[in-house]
Amino acid sequence: MSSRGDHQTVPLSVLLRREQNSERIENPELSYGQANQIKKGEDFTLLKTECQRIVGDGVTTFSVFGLFDGHNGSAAAIYAKEHLLSNVLSAMPTDLNRDDWVAALPRALVAGFVKTDKDFLEKGQASGTTVTFAIIEGWSITVASVGDSRCILESAEGEIICLSADHRLESNEEERDRVTACGGEIGPLRCWPGGLCLSRSLGDRDVGEFIVPVPYVKQVRLSTAGGRLIIASDGVWDIISFEAALDCSRTMAAETAAVQIVKEAVQVKGIRDDTTCIVVDIFPPEKNLPSPAPKKPGKGVFKAIFRKKSAESTSQAEREYLEPDVVEEMFEDGSACLTERLDTKYPLCNMFKLFMCAICQAEIKPGDGISIHAGSSNRKTRPWDGPFLCQSCQEKREAMEGKRPSGNRYNSDSD
Repeated sequence: MSSRGDHQTVPLSVLLRREQNSERIENPELSYGQANQIKKGEDFTLLKTECQRIVGDGVTTFSVFGLFDGHNGSAAAIYAKEHLLSNVLSAMPTDLNRDDWVAALPRALVAGFVKTDKDFLEKGQASGTTVTFAIIEGWSITVASVGDSRCILESAEGEIICLSADHRLESNEEERDRVTACGGEIGPLRCWPGGLCLSRSLGDRDVGEFIVPVPYVKQVRLSTAGGRLIIASDGVWDIISFEAALDCSRTMAAETAAVQIVKEAVQVKGIRDDTTCIVVDIFPPEKNLPSPAPKKPGKGVFKAIFRKKSAESTSQAEREYLEPDVVEEMFEDGSACLTERLDTKYPLCNMFKLFMCAICQAEIKPGDGISIHAGSSNRKTRPWDGPFLCQSCQEKREAMEGKRPSGNRYNSDSD
């Protein structure tokens, strides 16, 4: 007989579940498509699969789907499309396993968004863009968003989960309060200076720095039954509801579904804005994606089905072996405060390198870095605790948080 230390006993319930679910541990298959109707030519997309966490191994792959809805020109949207992913990845620690890599994504996304915004503003161009940026790694979906493009997920069980936030001032009282507290003036549907209707975006050089690039981030783990992801610009969501977009494209393949959703939005009032849609179907390997089942009568469309991790729900052994049967919420944070978003309450000691700026990844000489806790009234933090920012990123952080007069500090000869 083997001793207890020779092997790990697997509970019978786990073995039965494994048999029932046929060891559903493989990565999902993805099928995707996009469609758009052009009015101004300021919408851009990024669809990139087979990205590698570990370059060259061909195994540790993830996929990225991004929508960039520009305004006041297309320069910001193009720049974000070309640079955001690399800036996010440069903020990721190296040599992480899959679970730690996924857990590190939310903070890296914050750093990548802020760096992309900062670098673009220094070019002296005035345009801005919304961003909805989804990273799919295995069955985990992480979405970061600023602006009013939206991302929704419909699980195979037929539930709709919103994975993005709406940063329109008219519909977000919390953001209106933040902008006002940081020195902005809220007029009918817009804030001043700049006259932007959004509280968060990338770029927008001519508006106050209280319009921040810090993204709302939500991360979920999809059940291995799969689901459908829809990312669309406000040209879609201003016209049709989440449920209408799903219903009009049900049973269609991803590419056809994207075309149908755009058609449905445009036929109501015509092309009044750039109208763009990305559809991603996520399904078990070697199986065709079944369309999510029609909702049962009386079932709330927006009923929350997130299941928080609970130590009491299963035994430790079962938690190590089982995948959740419902969409599991892993992370959510929409704070605009960089101090909160970059804090080191994270199990990785190398989340932020000691002599690297946590945002721009520039090298910092010993003693020159500024702790994100500097000036904090929190007695539990010390000004010499990291992570650290370079002087330039510290100035941006102070302006974003209303700690210095906001204004156009990107003066250049190009103006």
